[in-house]
Amino acid sequence: MAFLSDIEIAQSAKLRPITEIAKTAGVDEAYLEQYGKYKAKVDTAILNDTKKENGKLILVTAITPTPAGEGKTTTTIGLADGLRRIGKNVMVALREPSLGPVFGIKGGAAGGGYAQVVPMEDINLHFTGDFHAIGAANNLLAAMLDNHIYQGNSLNIDPRRITWKRCVDMNDRQLRFVTDGLGGRVNGVPREDGFDITVASEIMAVFCLANDMSDLKERLSRIVVAYTYDEKPVTAGDLKAVGAMAALLKDAIKPNLVQTLEGTPAFVHGGPFANIAHGCNSVMATKLAMKLGDYAITEAGFGADLGAEKFLDIKCRAAGLTPDAVVIVATVRALKMHGGVAKPDLGNENLQALEQGLPNLLRHVSNIKNVYKLPAVVAVNRFPTDTDAEIQLVIDKCRELGVNVVLSTVWAEGGKGGEALAHEVVKLCEQEKDFTFSYELDATIEEKVEAVVQKVYGGKGVVFAPEAKKQLATLKALGFDGLPVCMAKTQYSFSDDQTKLGAPEDFTVTVRQVKVAAGAGFVVVLTGNIMTMPGLPKVPSAEKIDVDENGKITGLF
Repeated sequence: MAFLSDIEIAQSAKLRPITEIAKTAGVDEAYLEQYGKYKAKVDTAILNDTKKENGKLILVTAITPTPAGEGKTTTTIGLADGLRRIGKNVMVALREPSLGPVFGIKGGAAGGGYAQVVPMEDINLHFTGDFHAIGAANNLLAAMLDNHIYQGNSLNIDPRRITWKRCVDMNDRQLRFVTDGLGGRVNGVPREDGFDITVASEIMAVFCLANDMSDLKERLSRIVVAYTYDEKPVTAGDLKAVGAMAALLKDAIKPNLVQTLEGTPAFVHGGPFANIAHGCNSVMATKLAMKLGDYAITEAGFGADLGAEKFLDIKCRAAGLTPDAVVIVATVRALKMHGGVAKPDLGNENLQALEQGLPNLLRHVSNIKNVYKLPAVVAVNRFPTDTDAEIQLVIDKCRELGVNVVLSTVWAEGGKGGEALAHEVVKLCEQEKDFTFSYELDATIEEKVEAVVQKVYGGKGVVFAPEAKKQLATLKALGFDGLPVCMAKTQYSFSDDQTKLGAPEDFTVTVRQVKVAAGAGFVVVLTGNIMTMPGLPKVPSAEKIDVDENGKITGLF
């Protein structure tokens, strides 16, 4: 039997006009700014004008990712459609995809099969231009910084201590480290420089954590871009760049409204990576989904040790949010891969490998229940090759931790395949919760990092490299040690070594750099070999993408 590709399914769907979706969401046309027939931005003034109480907030997260796939975004969308099918008023809040993975290796972020947000080609490509605006604001700040030095450097900036990089929304390893300003005096001041991918820019984090334009401007003004010769921080506010940056972002900060294949309203807005940034969609989109829906379903990137940890310890703390339930997505195939099975052999029943891989899921489940004290359910994306014995083993092991397992078939059946999960989530939302962070803000930066490593990752401790120790001393002296930490770590392991699958123990995490993101309001902790500018694989996805003379795109998943 031939299966349709994601793009073929999306292109065969009959989309409803975005004005109808807005009506379903309770968004009056006065707040709607249309971008064609099927996309719109929503003015956040509606947050203050709508008197409805906030709905329940459900976080969808997952086990540690593998090449076998988990289907976190697909589950998020299918769960929302499932809730709608059982009569609930529900909204989705998702991240926007970066062009890096779209043209690289991972793929897009619009879901899959019959659980997608559409128009998927637009969402996966330029969408409404938000990422371009974020990149422009980032690079305007970089240009003003270098121009200030060129024009006399009245702020006494040390060119060797510039921390602000340029950015581009593409996987381009060639740009990680560059030397610019060459070609004589009229062409700038020569210095070492570099690029981050746009989703790792602090502007993206600021954009996603801001509550409104006023908050956005305050955060932008606090961004530290360099240090002076006498080691004082220099900010975007010092460079008088904030007003122009905010002007570039004035439309981008309005959440984007689209729809699922079944017509459920979805806000797709902002998109920081979870391995090198904080991995959550914008606070404004999440609050809008909660204000308009009785249930708001959102997801956080990669495994629960990354996206969920940052959603709970950073985003919830900053925005005053308390989740009502957590869904942890897993597949039998991925768990067998954590148990040592090679990808070509995943279709064969292997209870021993599944048993060896299950501790990965169980550690994520335990973290949500015992560290963060939130009600949880495991959603198993069932594949045709999964046997009843394998499914039963997952059910039995999770039951020992007091967590139910629900089978999900949303990829193949859309909302119908998410109804059982929807009923379980409704039940969980009524349970008592005692939401707790994994660390307190008055702990030292070192203590916060150790808390995440020991409580969430299951490691035994942290080693701070000499450079990181120096940076920690500087950040403490400047008064930044009261901020939460944003861990930059491989997504493929609980540890900082991507080859350690499953649930490794007795490992230490090496911190090689620590830097402040004062505008975002957290300290970035770089571990292992993590890069803030990815590279393309040997055979990038871009090679398969094409467009015909009628503008129809093919090869996009």
